[in-house]
Amino acid sequence: MKNKKFTDKGIMRKRMNIVMIFIAVLFFLLIGRLAYIMIIKAPEYSAKAVEQWTSEISIAAKRGKILDTNGVELAVSANVYRIDFDLNAIRNYLDEKYKDKHKFEAISKQIADASGIDEETVLKKLRYKLPSGREAGSSTLVRRIEKEQADKVKDLNIKGVIVSADTKRYYPNNNFLAHVIGTTNVDGKGLGGIELQYNKELSGVPGVRIAELNGYKNSELPYTVSSFTDPVDGSNVTLTIDEKMQEFAEQAAQIALDNNKAKSASVMIMSVKTGEILAMTNKPDFNPNTPYEGADKFDGKTASDKVQKMWRNHLVSDAFECGSIFKVITASAGVELGVANKGETYSCNGAANVLGTTIHCWKHGGHGTQTFPEILQNSCNVGFIQLGKAIGKEKLNKYIEDFGFGKKSGIDLPGEAKGIVKATDKITDVDLATIAFGQTDAVNPTQYMAAFCAVGNNGVWTQPHIMKEISHIDADGNKVIDKTFEPKTKRVVSESTAKQIRQALELVVTKGSAKQAQVEGYRIGGKTGTAEKVNPETGRYFENKKYISSFAAMAPIDDPEIAIFITIDEPSTGVYYAGQIATPIGHILFSQIFNYLGTKIKHDDYASLKKTIIIPDVRGMKVEEGKKKLKDLNLDINITGDGDYITNLSPLPGYAVSEGTKIDVALGGSSNYNKDVVVPDVTGYTKPQAQQVFNSVGLTAEFKGNGLVGETSVQAGDTVKKGSKVVCTLEMDDDLGD
Repeated sequence: MKNKKFTDKGIMRKRMNIVMIFIAVLFFLLIGRLAYIMIIKAPEYSAKAVEQWTSEISIAAKRGKILDTNGVELAVSANVYRIDFDLNAIRNYLDEKYKDKHKFEAISKQIADASGIDEETVLKKLRYKLPSGREAGSSTLVRRIEKEQADKVKDLNIKGVIVSADTKRYYPNNNFLAHVIGTTNVDGKGLGGIELQYNKELSGVPGVRIAELNGYKNSELPYTVSSFTDPVDGSNVTLTIDEKMQEFAEQAAQIALDNNKAKSASVMIMSVKTGEILAMTNKPDFNPNTPYEGADKFDGKTASDKVQKMWRNHLVSDAFECGSIFKVITASAGVELGVANKGETYSCNGAANVLGTTIHCWKHGGHGTQTFPEILQNSCNVGFIQLGKAIGKEKLNKYIEDFGFGKKSGIDLPGEAKGIVKATDKITDVDLATIAFGQTDAVNPTQYMAAFCAVGNNGVWTQPHIMKEISHIDADGNKVIDKTFEPKTKRVVSESTAKQIRQALELVVTKGSAKQAQVEGYRIGGKTGTAEKVNPETGRYFENKKYISSFAAMAPIDDPEIAIFITIDEPSTGVYYAGQIATPIGHILFSQIFNYLGTKIKHDDYASLKKTIIIPDVRGMKVEEGKKKLKDLNLDINITGDGDYITNLSPLPGYAVSEGTKIDVALGGSSNYNKDVVVPDVTGYTKPQAQQVFNSVGLTAEFKGNGLVGETSVQAGDTVKKGSKVVCTLEMDDDLGD
């Protein structure tokens, strides 16, 4: 009996242990589950709880303004309206009026008719549910509608349909500065340009209204106060852009595009000493107010591709082999290293052979023996091949990198291309030759302008930038500056090197390929470049050659303040040399800039800058008519003899003289005169320019080939009879002296 009792107790104890273990396991499972819910799932359940007992409506902050350097408004946020649904209030309204809180069809048509939104969309917003599947407390029907629509909806007096103030981004000048400003999406977030770059500063902080709800009808709890947070308006961004200069740039780019039937044309104006971008434009462009319109005219496989092409800022995002404008960099390296100076000579017979590869100069007949300034003035490829070899690939690449190529310039605009600089250990002798005169390496225009301006700024490179300051208005209405742009700077060459290069650049404008950029009374230095384009799909030059023509210039050349950059992509009129198509645009642009700034050169410098005039033939004309024609060309006149007609000139028609030169004018009693004229020097002239000169002296011209005048059948300076024919051979190649 006793043994049985102990046995029963042992069994009981085992059973109790099993029960205790089970309870312990269950307890730990419950603790684990509770921990999972309270820790792991807490954010999710908390969000669901908030969904259930609160109704939240966001209140938009007013986006900051974008202003030009003088405070002109370029992008503003206009006052418009929005329509939101307090769905809890609407359901209560329907329940009270129709005894069915889901009878949305009773109000959807009224709202649709008043707002102009289709009824299907209205119903979708009225039936809106949360991600959890519960009925939402609020939804937004539409934003940025005009007052007329808003008033119609408000007049419906439907409880829970909320009409409130909203903001709409507005660009008062439409396409003006489009690629720089960018645009915003429907929520007011930046999609490009300054709007994207400084989106955080411009956006501000939205406000919010949160109301507590009861659990019975999802209506607002009585005797509770809604939580309301005021929005904080965005900051204003002031740009370095000068509205007036931007206007000049826009006009110039449009002329370049239209005159040359080009794919695109771009213009930039930059402050040489500060790195500030004063103007930047690309044509064709777009209207930020309607940022998707017109995209069908651009290349692209998809609609999105076309939009991105339309919005693309070529001056920042495109890297290209820039051609002869790059010779400024090679020349700077040569002078700094002491391998190029005014005493060095370079021989050009029209081509150079580099390890069996023939590389042509733009002038097939060659430039002969030239000094260092002359190879830059003449843009001689062969001369620069020799200079590049003297510098060497290691040192040339060092200066290329020092000038900022191969890495982003740091301009405060999105999408900057860093370009391509071939690694030193990959450069062959042929590569060295082509790099020296502007092929092989690829740069973006902003990079190039920063490097070009370093030459103007006595050898100091300055980071290009477009933001001047960020500011806000305080509670007292005072402007508070929060941030200014502080550009990075570095010395890349010495002051003496920069000065020597600028002197050579002035010769390019006064005697070289950029003659058409000259503006009377101002000293300008610049460089032209005409580069063959690379097909991005094949990495090779296009079989049906395509070109991009560029012109960079600065003024006044002795102490530069302003630099311009013009590029014309794929001109299609048959004329594509920068010296022919980009420099006339430079003339227009500089003329407007100088007039605006009033930056005249010193009077005592003017004598050395007088224009060269080819004396026209005014013999046989009445005295007053002939005198007027000569005076219009700024030529002085010394009258000899008597009579009603001009019978002779000294020097003879066709001679090239400087403005202000005294011309001896002989008078006589009849229109009979000596028929001798001098063949004018029209080397480097375009066909229309040469034709005009020959017409003025009474000679007949015949043109062969394409490009600029290279050789003439009668040597310039020879005396021939009026009416004689002169055959002009036009020369053209991949890069015109350019």
